[in-house]
Amino acid sequence: MKKISFLTLLLVIGLVVAGCSNDTSGGAEGEVGGEITVWAHPFTGDAEKEEEMWDKISTSFQEEYDAEVNIEIIPWANRDQKILTALAANNGPDVFYAIPDQMPQYADVGMLLELDPYLEGYDMDDFVDSALVSTTWKDKLYGLPILQSVDTLFYNKSVIEAIGEDPENLPETWKEFEAWAVKAKEQGFYATSFQGGGSMNNTLYPYIWQAGGDIVSADNEVLINGEGGVEAFSFINKMYKNGWIPEDSVTAMEQNALWEDGQMLAILGSGNTLANLQNKGKIDFVIGPPLKNKKQAAYGTTGMFVVPSNTDNPATAAEFVKTLTNAENQRTFNKVTQYIPARESSKDIFDEQPFLSQLASYTQYTLPGVINPKGRDIMPMIQAQLQAMLEGDVTPQEAADAAAEAIEGAVSQ
Repeated sequence: MKKISFLTLLLVIGLVVAGCSNDTSGGAEGEVGGEITVWAHPFTGDAEKEEEMWDKISTSFQEEYDAEVNIEIIPWANRDQKILTALAANNGPDVFYAIPDQMPQYADVGMLLELDPYLEGYDMDDFVDSALVSTTWKDKLYGLPILQSVDTLFYNKSVIEAIGEDPENLPETWKEFEAWAVKAKEQGFYATSFQGGGSMNNTLYPYIWQAGGDIVSADNEVLINGEGGVEAFSFINKMYKNGWIPEDSVTAMEQNALWEDGQMLAILGSGNTLANLQNKGKIDFVIGPPLKNKKQAAYGTTGMFVVPSNTDNPATAAEFVKTLTNAENQRTFNKVTQYIPARESSKDIFDEQPFLSQLASYTQYTLPGVINPKGRDIMPMIQAQLQAMLEGDVTPQEAADAAAEAIEGAVSQ
């Protein structure tokens, strides 16, 4: 049997959706009831606790709407292929979990149900603005957010004191961080982490946003080699050449050992980093705000639930997504998962957890990566140019220009 490529599956989905679009384009018609299937993933290592969480959420919905909800937990691995294959065969879920780089791919080929017609009278104002960026494609809403995360700098207090700085007065700008980086290098420490072999979401992109730039717009305008992009490439190059980031930063996937050995001033981390630090208890740390140059910004994912456009029960599926992401269920879900709620009012679950409360206050600055159907495709192209720059093969301007040329080729296909 021939292997079906991801692109081929997308095209198949487009045909499937086109074939059934007459059934789902009539707006929010239909009564809520019947049966739906929801695909979610394991969000923690505690399957029993998650099962209790889903039982609570689904039972309350079933009691209110006399509808049956089947929750199925599917693995993270190969989730794209599983979802696309099931929907192409017209036996997929009625609701499923998606992340920001999936949503525009699916929405652009007509795979997702537009939710706007189902939201009359629904409280949208409580959602964090940055979370809705991830669920919107071409001015239409295709999902409702359930969780967010924030990547920002975690500082080792012992190293701060060793370089003669104040852990209660952390850097807020590139200039201030650079001053600390110089002192850290003089005292034999690295300033921060940089995993050049990992996702651009955690490496290059935040610096581009902080410099006031962007990568590529939703309408395929390539921006990476603008002033902000070149400034970001230049700043990263400066950190590497000056030894502020480790020697293996060109291809590194992680640099936790250097951080855990006390050789690093700060590491870029998120809620998972916080959990690890609190569990191990070896490093006395403080969390800093996302840095800014022209703009304060950070990467942060958004998890959402979406409805495929070929569902047999769109009204019930849409209503379940609304219920799942209301303020109370955001509290239920994120108390268990320890992610940040995507509703402002639900962040009160962290009132007694200062570090998580601090991280939650930074979601206003987060961006979810590249919201474009080609977002995944262009990342390795950009990464190759970033790595070539760090290896000394090209200048920051040349790296940015080459990345722009590669992006233009990808989005024009």
